Amino acid sequence: MTPEFVIGFARQSIELALMLALPMLGVGLAVGVFVSVIQAATQIQEMTLSFIPKIVSIFIALLFSFPWLMERMVTFTRDVFINIPNYVR
Repeated sequence: MTPEFVIGFARQSIELALMLALPMLGVGLAVGVFVSVIQAATQIQEMTLSFIPKIVSIFIALLFSFPWLMERMVTFTRDVFINIPNYVR
């Protein structure tokens, strides 16, 4: 294994991890900003008011994006397992 291969493999792994986290993080960010604006407008500063909607929206985003997430993870894992003989050389 060359240093370039290791760096490329690590980069590909990190990109995949970020891509898999993006839908949930984006939804959580959008809902968090929306709830914060509502809280600022109504002056209601309850912690559960910001926490519960984010958890529910992230869970819904996970349910909708789960097939795509699994397809990406299975493809990456399959490629890693198929190329193990090439990696050992």
